[in-house]
Amino acid sequence: MPTSQPPNATARSEQASFAAAESAWQRGETETARALCERLIAANPHDADALNLAGLIENGRNRLAARALIGRALAEREDPVFLVNLATTCQTAADRDIAIQALHRALELRPDFPVALNNLGHLYGEAGDCAEASRHFERALALAPAHAAIHFNYGTMLYKSGEFARAQAVLRRTLELAPNHVNAWNNLAQVLLAANRSSEALALLEHARTLAPDSVDVLTNLGCVLMGAGRIDEAQAALELALEREPGRVSVWNNLGNLMVQMGRIDEARAAFTRAIELKPDFAAAHVNLGNACSKSGSVDEAIACYRRAMVCDPAHTGANSNLLWSLMFAIDDGHALRAEAEQFSARHEAALLAASAGVHHANTPEPARRLRIGYVSPDFRNHCQSLFTTPLLRHHDHEALEIFCYALSAQADEVTARLRGFADVWRDVHEFDDAHLAKQIRDDRIDILVDLTMHMDGARRLLFPRRPAPVQVAWLAYPGTTGSPSIGWRLTDPWLDPEGEPRIDDQYTERSLRLPDAFWCYDSLVTGVEVNALPALTAGHITFGCLNNPCKLTDATLALWSGVFAALPDARLLLMAPPGSARERLSARFAAHGIDPSRVSFVGFQTRADYLRTYQQIDIALDTFPANGHTTSLDAFWMGVPVPTRYGRSAVSRAGLCLLANLGLPELAASSDAGYVSAVTSLAHDLPRLAALRAGLRAHMEGSPLMDGARFARNMEAAYRHMWQAWCAQESATHEGAR
Repeated sequence: MPTSQPPNATARSEQASFAAAESAWQRGETETARALCERLIAANPHDADALNLAGLIENGRNRLAARALIGRALAEREDPVFLVNLATTCQTAADRDIAIQALHRALELRPDFPVALNNLGHLYGEAGDCAEASRHFERALALAPAHAAIHFNYGTMLYKSGEFARAQAVLRRTLELAPNHVNAWNNLAQVLLAANRSSEALALLEHARTLAPDSVDVLTNLGCVLMGAGRIDEAQAALELALEREPGRVSVWNNLGNLMVQMGRIDEARAAFTRAIELKPDFAAAHVNLGNACSKSGSVDEAIACYRRAMVCDPAHTGANSNLLWSLMFAIDDGHALRAEAEQFSARHEAALLAASAGVHHANTPEPARRLRIGYVSPDFRNHCQSLFTTPLLRHHDHEALEIFCYALSAQADEVTARLRGFADVWRDVHEFDDAHLAKQIRDDRIDILVDLTMHMDGARRLLFPRRPAPVQVAWLAYPGTTGSPSIGWRLTDPWLDPEGEPRIDDQYTERSLRLPDAFWCYDSLVTGVEVNALPALTAGHITFGCLNNPCKLTDATLALWSGVFAALPDARLLLMAPPGSARERLSARFAAHGIDPSRVSFVGFQTRADYLRTYQQIDIALDTFPANGHTTSLDAFWMGVPVPTRYGRSAVSRAGLCLLANLGLPELAASSDAGYVSAVTSLAHDLPRLAALRAGLRAHMEGSPLMDGARFARNMEAAYRHMWQAWCAQESATHEGAR
């Protein structure tokens, strides 16, 4: 932080009244010091030292008055100390230029003034000029190498600028000089957290707490790290103690909200995020997190509004923008509108990186038939729904034709991680790498084709790909949409999601679309011992519908679609997945608004995978959502013998059900209109013998289909990669020919 200077009292040592004022101020006796200064100034309005000290005293109460007093002191004598103190009265970004000018003038008068250099470094860091800030901090440290406060300020600036490696070194030096510097321990822990070294960060924060048990800064960060470590009760205790100490600390409310989400207490999470926003209306992270909580509650429109507000608060917040794009897919059936939004993301966040990488040369040898290096990038090589699809692909890759690299973005690892690791030729844990470091690693690995498995979903590293670390970059799996980024040259799809030849179908995507022969997905349930049971309707006497999709897919279009089904089947019941509390109350009210009696609807909460699959044992027919169909949940339903009729639309995500049903030989269960959907569902509900037969045979039928033929899918993917590679080789050849 900027440092104030006491007045230069050398020339005034004979004046006992000034010495008394200075001494009182340094002891914290502010009112006594203020009164003594007022008497000195009243006796001599030209007393520069008294005016300067009075300004310092007033700075804690009224910065404008403080600036006026120090300005009067400077009018009497241009002293570098006065100029440093004048700069401390400039606390807003609008005043930054005044402060910088004052400090530069102080250095003209006294070039070897470490405090002025330190404060300039701080101001340039706040302005986002890391290079200029570093230059001034380095000069300050050359003059005062053992000054712990300068090291601390320098390290903190580097951390805030994303220079994590340098920040760590400087903050560690701070602690060598000042082992009890609590804020240095705290900030070093934040640096390690930013590098995903959470276990080390936790140890530092626990040590910091021994030094300062009531530090709200330490408690806030400690609660966050304990939450990440799964030590929920301890995390809650730390955050609640922080709020006892400082009820208005915004970051604590935000972290407490995240903890409540993790505990499944969505109502409390929403309340915590709302409180954070009340305290700081422009707190973008809280708006994002409130949007996430709304999404989990089934309120996608509210979530979208939250993400848009976050983007107004912080236009550079890539997470808010990605979450917006992800949520819009659930709300609109318009791939062209989604593309426009995605292109805006690229324009906002990727432009500088794209420009910097425009002329990048890849040293990969352009030989069309050689063994290719394929790199998969994901935060979800773990017990996550993505592994249901990466497992069959990675298990069946031809390692003679391809060398498989996996770049794991998350520190989380489990038994699924271990299994996937065994399928890769090279496995890299890169969760500590920033985007620049990771891009260099990928280039050093000479990856030919880099596959983004996350797109705009949670944990995405969107700003990696504009650095163009590989010559061919492709999007697959996260969802069948578009990234909006010119750096992603290809996207994988299939003939059902994107019917070839349909007008403007490929115009929905910034990438070139390459259609796999059968399906976008290949599935493995990754669960044993969960069996298909008999049709529940045979004993219940009524049809039980179910929808275990993400609640954010429960749009008004979905409820309107379902209302026709329930009108036609007055005895039917519905089982939904939604968090307990007001989310269920709001959903019940929305059902009532669509003419569906809420008493016909029951709920289950979020469950472990095995228990979630067993829930399908209570369901006769799964109801699909619109415009975003079920993807993983529909495959899970089929695996459990539960058919999923679908309503398909124009966008790729609204045609997922059609793709799955076509590959199962059940295209008659896919409808292109609401009326057709109601007819398909009600016809199936009235035909219990057919339902029972589907129940008994769907799993085996699915196992024999392309949807679970991992070897076939891997060959299709490999052919797609080869096609992309040959296209790049041809382009390289043409470029070299043109350059001759």
